[in-house]
Amino acid sequence: MVEQIALEIATLQDIEGVLSLQELYLVSNLTEEEKRFGFVTTPFTTTLLTEVIGNKGLFIAKDNHKVIAYVFAESWDFFNQWPIFKYMSSLFPNLSFQDFHNITTINSFQYGPICIHADYRGKGLIKPLVEFMRSHIVDRYPLALTFINKKNTPSLKAHIEKLKWTVIGDFQFNNNDYFIMAYDMNKVIL
Repeated sequence: MVEQIALEIATLQDIEGVLSLQELYLVSNLTEEEKRFGFVTTPFTTTLLTEVIGNKGLFIAKDNHKVIAYVFAESWDFFNQWPIFKYMSSLFPNLSFQDFHNITTINSFQYGPICIHADYRGKGLIKPLVEFMRSHIVDRYPLALTFINKKNTPSLKAHIEKLKWTVIGDFQFNNNDYFIMAYDMNKVIL
């Protein structure tokens, strides 16, 4: 199935498809039962997507011209408009990962959210999608950081087992518990 999927840097024409996919899996739109299968927490608007697309920070997968997956890769300056990202970046002086002993908002970027339509999960799409993103971002940032809600077991499993991300810390924000995860962007995702 993955062979027929097109991986692309998103353009303005993709906004509607990204918003449609987001609505399907946005945590505020899901029941407790539906959340067990994974969710995204950050809602994006057309204006925000336009900015990310202008920065070449949104990567998508399409099947027959329909957006079926996306992953964001954007600066901390962009993401700091949300309090949780600002809080997480304030923790950087206490974090280290491999040879990154001085993690900053300059040498790292916020990876995610990532969202894959349920019909395409478990079919091998996550690795090529994230590798496509990595290959386009590595020249700008050597380190990817993200946080994942500890209740989002499908996302944790995918990032740790399939993508080989490393948990480097954790934090609590708005009564939710999160793992901080890191990936060395110089490592090809196999």
